[in-house]
Amino acid sequence: MMDKYLMAIDAGTGSVRVILFNTLGQELGVTQSEWTHKEDPRYPGSMDFDIVQNITIITDLIKELIATSNIDPKEIIALSTTSMREAIVLYNANGNELWACANVDSRSNNEVNNLYLISDTLEANLYKISGQTFSLGAIPRILWVKNNLPETYRQIKYVSMLNDWITYRLSGVLSVEPSNGCTTGLFDLKQRVWDTNIANQVNLRNNIFPVVHESGTVIGNVTAQMSALTGLSTNTLVVAGGGDAQLGCIGAGVINEGDAAVFGGSFWQYEYTTNHVRMDEECRVRINCHAVPNTWQYEAISFFPGLVMRWFRDSFCDLEQYIQTQTGESIYSQMEKRARNIPVGSYGMLCTFSDIMNYKSWKHAAPSFINFKLDPDKFNKASFYRAIMENAAFVTKGNIELVNSITNTAPDSIVFAGGASKSELWCQIVCDVLNTPLKIPVIRESTALGAAICAGVGAKIYQNFNDAISKVITFEKTYYPSPENNEVYEELFLKWKEVYKKQLELADNKLTDNMWIAPGLK
Repeated sequence: MMDKYLMAIDAGTGSVRVILFNTLGQELGVTQSEWTHKEDPRYPGSMDFDIVQNITIITDLIKELIATSNIDPKEIIALSTTSMREAIVLYNANGNELWACANVDSRSNNEVNNLYLISDTLEANLYKISGQTFSLGAIPRILWVKNNLPETYRQIKYVSMLNDWITYRLSGVLSVEPSNGCTTGLFDLKQRVWDTNIANQVNLRNNIFPVVHESGTVIGNVTAQMSALTGLSTNTLVVAGGGDAQLGCIGAGVINEGDAAVFGGSFWQYEYTTNHVRMDEECRVRINCHAVPNTWQYEAISFFPGLVMRWFRDSFCDLEQYIQTQTGESIYSQMEKRARNIPVGSYGMLCTFSDIMNYKSWKHAAPSFINFKLDPDKFNKASFYRAIMENAAFVTKGNIELVNSITNTAPDSIVFAGGASKSELWCQIVCDVLNTPLKIPVIRESTALGAAICAGVGAKIYQNFNDAISKVITFEKTYYPSPENNEVYEELFLKWKEVYKKQLELADNKLTDNMWIAPGLK
């Protein structure tokens, strides 16, 4: 009997991976390559996505994975795709790519300002339909193309998301799925389809929207051309995938009413699942289609916790880097051991990076460490390292409380996945700050597993998403909060919120520079 395998293609901000799974959800092989999205020097804030270079990277990775896995390509019965959200691709009538940008492209300041001139209630009114603001959506970016590349705009036939572009290149069929498509801001959130009236209101063409298929739907088969380039079989099904956070939730079993997850990566996302949508009148959080039909998620995002940790590693850990080369023990492992010896609360030191989410006025204060003393026995690399960990937990707590205030509910437990969940200390800190049990899945990088599950649902390996989760997903450990630690953190969290307000005032008064500020804000 022929073995059966599922393939996931995971296109993140900094790298792309191709992963092979068996139908039990076990990872059998992976190939990976970093990629960069360069700024066009003519357009400050731009982040171009190189279509030609990046499709070559993807096809080479698929070919390499098949070769190194020593399997018959015909045994890969289905594949699916996931990607960073907000990245968009524009196509002409022949299906050729015209223009593409990555997720945090911020060249469209003027376009956002012009949208505000149409009406000071436009953004709030569209949020009530789409669950999105202008901060990260496609509307200002497509308007930028209209204003700056008019000939390109004239040729636009379709717009899609990055994961849909990969699906299209493999199958030859252009479509969009709701979990990522809704982040354009051009979707009717509740109906899970394009809303042409939104396009009319923002002066965009309303005839550039491809067909919508739910995640887990078979889109087609691998084309003969892609088979020749990658080694995949033309019998392999290509299945609609989804946005990275939503497929991460599927890969962590977070798909039913009240399920919640925190994903700790470059950004930290909090996702709360619901079967009904209640809009936030103040437009503070994002509301997305889940990758599961008739399901939605409230989302609150913390900017850069993983990148802050990487910055600290690269800037201050030369000695630990040397030890890593000599012993093989990672820098993070060394620093965690030392940070364990720092008291809860890092001697009262606080740091400010990401703010609690405010989707309609999204900005962050200048990065800072505050309330430390010139005492090397207490305030050293280890205490600064722990303070960074605690800061990420504080922002997450603020985001969860914000979502709770909108839904009038709170999760009984939270799944913690992503790279940060590999750190036992960070897991316990988050658990103590949130004062909520934290469940850690066996497969921490759950986004690729979620894509494999989509492939399996499309191929009828699993009856549905719940069936797949029951067969594939297991949890390694549950952390429980310490009442003593939580008492310390509750007091420190209140101080952190007040400190952050003051730090943000400094940036608002142009005395410091915002770590990040959404297009159109001042």
